[in-house]
Amino acid sequence: MKGDTKPMISKRVFWDIDYESLDYEKDQFFIIDRVMNYGLWDDFIAIMRYYGKEVVKKEIVKSPYLKKKVLNFLCFYFGLSLIDFKCYSQRLSQEQHWSF
Repeated sequence: MKGDTKPMISKRVFWDIDYESLDYEKDQFFIIDRVMNYGLWDDFIAIMRYYGKEVVKKEIVKSPYLKKKVLNFLCFYFGLSLIDFKCYSQRLSQEQHWSF
């Protein structure tokens, strides 16, 4: 369930866009994805409170890219496995470079 007030998220997470133009409903996936990869702990707590655990869980598994440490943390936090994440499946399907 979404909170009433917008979450206080570090502006550094959205370095390349106009922070004030974010729509917390329409840009839900984008916001969650950015916070997971580039946010601080307080940012994580803020979106968890705003969107709720189930919404964040449903959205973050769709992410095309997550840092490895973030991916491992999210597996632990949400009780998921690596194969539940789109980004992990994509990594496995990519051709490997030459191995010597």
